[in-house]
Amino acid sequence: MPAKILIVDDEVAIRRLLRNTLERAGHEVAEAGNARDALQTAATSHPDAILLDLGLPDRDGLSLIPLLRKDGNSSILVVSARDATEEKVAALDLGADDFVTKPFDTDELLARLRVALRHHAPGNEPAKIIRAGELAIDLDRRTVTRAGAEVHLTRKEHEVLATLARYPGRVVTHDKLIAAAWHRDEDPRIDYLRIVIRNLRQKLEVPRPVGSVIASELGVGYRLRPGN
Repeated sequence: MPAKILIVDDEVAIRRLLRNTLERAGHEVAEAGNARDALQTAATSHPDAILLDLGLPDRDGLSLIPLLRKDGNSSILVVSARDATEEKVAALDLGADDFVTKPFDTDELLARLRVALRHHAPGNEPAKIIRAGELAIDLDRRTVTRAGAEVHLTRKEHEVLATLARYPGRVVTHDKLIAAAWHRDEDPRIDYLRIVIRNLRQKLEVPRPVGSVIASELGVGYRLRPGN
């Protein structure tokens, strides 16, 4: 469905590329070249999604994320040349829906935008059954089936998978997954999370290729790839 998109980037060439890409996809586009204009435009036009660069001339883009999230329900996709892991984690923890690194593939950008727009669509309640390939994850009943057969998971495996399923197609950080599956007194580490992910892939993806359902975002977290 067509959506209102706000591009926030100080580079004219990038804004032009994004505008052409989004308009060809049928979206309505507005632009801002700095943080001040971005906040004003977002407040008046109420965009469905915001493509946000971090390297703005008057303010760091990271500081805009909580302000934009507080004042509206727009999807926020960071589109930045910053590729450090800590920058990606910070953006996601502050409320961004996703992080796309420049230079980017326009088809991938549009696909991630579609996922973010679905998540923030007005009146769109989270699905109770999430499907990914042959998997069906029933969040209410706490059951998982593959091709109709139930898959038995440990408590930690289920909590990690359920957390991923609540954000299908979006990156979930290591810290968020650990907080969902481990008690505070268990002193969890990322190595333990990797073991749980490995076990999940073995249980969920045979005979599918390893990594086809749960994708890794190096140094950041994991993403459940939804599908019919």
